[in-house]
Amino acid sequence: MVKHIILWQLQENLSAEEKLNVLQGIKEGLESLKGKITGLLDIHVQITPLSSSNADVLLDSSFEDEAALQEYAIHPEHVKVANEKVRPFTKVRMCMDYKI
Repeated sequence: MVKHIILWQLQENLSAEEKLNVLQGIKEGLESLKGKITGLLDIHVQITPLSSSNADVLLDSSFEDEAALQEYAIHPEHVKVANEKVRPFTKVRMCMDYKI
């Protein structure tokens, strides 16, 4: 199994209302991918960090293997969510993939 963990920081120019809408959109968009992409075992998005955090969003996902993760990266459903709900509103992305 492979874990795919991403942390994002949102752009600073978003109002509080925009930020809330963006966070909800990211969560709904990414979590909707479960069952649509072969090899994606689980996906969870956390949008309520504690005040001690320096990230706004966490993606925690699990894949059957590294090949499934690579397929997810280019899958049209994932690319659509990334291009419409994530990339336009984030400024920093950190990723760690690892086998368990």
